[in-house]
Amino acid sequence: MEERWTKTTDGKQMLSWVIYPTNFDASKKYPTLLFCEGGPQSPVSQFWSYRWNFQIMAANDYIIIAPNRRGLPGFGMEWLEQISGDYGGQCMKDYLSAIDDISKEPYVDTDRLGCVGASFGGFSVYWLAGHHDKRFKAFIAHDGIFNMEQQYLETEEMWFANWDMGGAYWDKNNATAQRTFANSPHRFVDKWDTPILCIHGEKDYRILASQGMSAFNAAVLRGVPAELLLYPDENHWVLKPQNGVLWQRTFFNWLDKWLK
Repeated sequence: MEERWTKTTDGKQMLSWVIYPTNFDASKKYPTLLFCEGGPQSPVSQFWSYRWNFQIMAANDYIIIAPNRRGLPGFGMEWLEQISGDYGGQCMKDYLSAIDDISKEPYVDTDRLGCVGASFGGFSVYWLAGHHDKRFKAFIAHDGIFNMEQQYLETEEMWFANWDMGGAYWDKNNATAQRTFANSPHRFVDKWDTPILCIHGEKDYRILASQGMSAFNAAVLRGVPAELLLYPDENHWVLKPQNGVLWQRTFFNWLDKWLK
């Protein structure tokens, strides 16, 4: 594992963590995953869970790049707060800068790039699915926001929606809110062309399972290869060990199918 610094589109320096496979051989080419952090204001750290686990990803022979894109703590308040009201803006440019930068390395197979994430990371996957210009060959979104107008009226975290989205979508005089909802991933489904796996918990009250179902149905109706994994007994996380086993099997079966 090592740090990598990338120049962003607005001329700043962004730290990404790169996690390499076991017995990494720089003379070989590896499928590579862009990891999209959730939160959106939560750190890329040495966390461990039944689902998002860098070492398990690396053990399955994937390189992972995990950018500290706009909105992550640890790089000053301006960096942290820039994301609020700009979900489809600079943070997405940061993601693409990170994957484009590491793709310059000879050991990254640019024909086998994947993009994965949960919560805001799931939103990021859904958004990038309509904007990635064929960079990626597979997507996985867990508990992500697909339709932001729908999310605004469904979430149990209303204060956060007003703060981070900028307000209600019907407030036509609110420029921040209008920019937010204009960037809802569901508005760009016409550009979806890449296999996508949607995972969601039916006890998730922060981002309801209807979001994952909608994204899956949109992909199917578009003729895009898609799978849906629903947990009737999980919330915004996966907390039960057996569910974690199923999660990992489904996760890597999907990636291996399209990236190996």
